[in-house]
Amino acid sequence: MSESSEKAGKAWVLALASVASCMVALDALAVTTALSTIRRDLDTSIETLEWTVNAYNLTFAVLLLTGTAIGDRFGRRRMFVCGLGLFTGASAACALATAGWLIAGRAVQGAGAALVVPLAMALLSAAFPRQQRGRALGIFSGVTGVALIAGPIAGGAIAQGIAWQWIFWINLPIAAIVIPLAIRRVDESFGPNIALDFAGLALVTGSALGLVWGLMRGNAAGWNSLEVGGALGAGTLLAAAFVAWELRASAPMVPMRFFQSRAFASGIAASFLFYASMYGVLFFLPQFLQTAQGSGPLAAGLRLLPWTSTLFVFAPLGGTLVNRIGERPLVVIGLAVQALGMAWIGLAAAPDLYAALVLPLVLAGAGVSVAMPAAQNAVMSSVSASEVGKASGIFNMSRYLGGVFGIALLVAAFTQAGGFGSARAFSAGFALSIGVAAGLSLAGAIAGLALPGREVVSAAPSKAKA
Repeated sequence: MSESSEKAGKAWVLALASVASCMVALDALAVTTALSTIRRDLDTSIETLEWTVNAYNLTFAVLLLTGTAIGDRFGRRRMFVCGLGLFTGASAACALATAGWLIAGRAVQGAGAALVVPLAMALLSAAFPRQQRGRALGIFSGVTGVALIAGPIAGGAIAQGIAWQWIFWINLPIAAIVIPLAIRRVDESFGPNIALDFAGLALVTGSALGLVWGLMRGNAAGWNSLEVGGALGAGTLLAAAFVAWELRASAPMVPMRFFQSRAFASGIAASFLFYASMYGVLFFLPQFLQTAQGSGPLAAGLRLLPWTSTLFVFAPLGGTLVNRIGERPLVVIGLAVQALGMAWIGLAAAPDLYAALVLPLVLAGAGVSVAMPAAQNAVMSSVSASEVGKASGIFNMSRYLGGVFGIALLVAAFTQAGGFGSARAFSAGFALSIGVAAGLSLAGAIAGLALPGREVVSAAPSKAKA
């Protein structure tokens, strides 16, 4: 292969992997500003909206590590294309669905995304040599990161200007271009043929489903009811069974020995908690701006910018400071600032008073943006180079499971204090739910205190020249 054709091949891999990953991330975030429109259009409850988001997050989280293993065994390009096809088919089903089928379609979308996202990164790693890989992954992450800002705005624009169903329909022409190009332009690659941990997958899925179901049904069925107690109890028992199984499995999905490292354990715990806070707020804030403050979907997406755009300023700053001051102060101070911003939003939340939210939104966004790269660096740096892929998968699984539990907790708080009956009723529930988000952020800061301090490496004295 000539040098020019090799460069072209790498460019195709980078472009197709980035577009596919951005499409998946964009679709997940675009839904947030369309939730109020979906609720009115389908006449659904907040539980249905919760499942519309959590069904996607749950299947994506629990299947993420399995998706990587399937790609390694059966071919990364082949399963990447299969994931895109599954995601696209589910998108069409979501666009055509009623409320119940929308949840099912979102769950299948999450399964497709669990193949697309990790295998896009695996294809990049296979295509680019080590010395070029960092730059390629940086471009990939930058393109995918655009979805954080563009997703809510695009979702609002589509829901307001066309119809919310087009959030899903738009995936079809993108996939129609990416899939055939991936088949023609991307070389097949394989990874180690590791046994699939189906028992671990079943246990972690059942545990997450039981705990989330119990949290979701607590207010409606009663916290003392058999349904809620049984779901929470079953989820807890299955979580214990998952840990016990992973300790004895020959090829565990989550090697429990990783958690013997303080950096890994506290980094995962802090990340779980701050993503729980962040995803919970992302679920409620666009609805608050529309239901309580009367913004349209597009205006709600634009009004999220003081929060979401901080990522592009403060995340690079946090990444730069990690090597200077270590992870612990960035995680602890960053999440404490996020907690302060969230608490301020809860206190200032009122109908027709958006200006009072701008500064706390910036504070909350800046705090978590500094903490993100530090927590991830703590997790990645705590394992050997050969196990970075597995650690990354565990980190991302905990991130999305945190989102699932955060949304469930905030919805439970919201329904305890408020509802959709009026702007004031929604504001009351929103204030309490954001208070819970602040508490989750503060708990993340406390978990960050267990991170090891920065190691100071002193240079060895050089020998004097003769």
